Amino acid sequence: MSTRDKNLLLFFALAGFAIVNLLAFNFAATKRSEVTRQRSDAELKLAAAENLRASSEQVADQMQWLAEHEPQPADDQNVQTQLQQLAEREAKAAGLTIKNQKPLPTDKTEGKHYHRAKLQITVTGKEEALYQWFDKLNVPDQLRIASQIRLSPNAEDDTQVDCTAAVEQWFVPPAP
Repeated sequence: MSTRDKNLLLFFALAGFAIVNLLAFNFAATKRSEVTRQRSDAELKLAAAENLRASSEQVADQMQWLAEHEPQPADDQNVQTQLQQLAEREAKAAGLTIKNQKPLPTDKTEGKHYHRAKLQITVTGKEEALYQWFDKLNVPDQLRIASQIRLSPNAEDDTQVDCTAAVEQWFVPPAP
């Protein structure tokens, strides 16, 4: 081989070496950026998981209570009727006079596990009797409350109080 051929071969070898190094450098830089991106994604997922764990520890007692007091699935009409009968029975037992009662539309929002039956009832009686009635209606273990309570003095008797309250009962609808 001549000197010229050796120089040409050396030139091509150096050019090939430079091209291979550039390709390897680009490949390494791409992999490095991919690993960095994956690491930052993993760190974000870890932070989200730690936040979720911390929040689940905060509500674990509430979740356990709810699991222990989960109501049996029931039809909304049956729950509405039972709620109305309970409100009437407890009002009479407390010595209250029922003036008016009106079933309100049941909250049956799609996708929610619990639905809510509602009843608006207006009663008249002594203040102490009203508080006893509220005590019988507000039972967290049975997922029932008296909400939107409006008290006003009775126009005919100063010793009586008029009360309009919305009584609500949460329930699980039967599976379709």
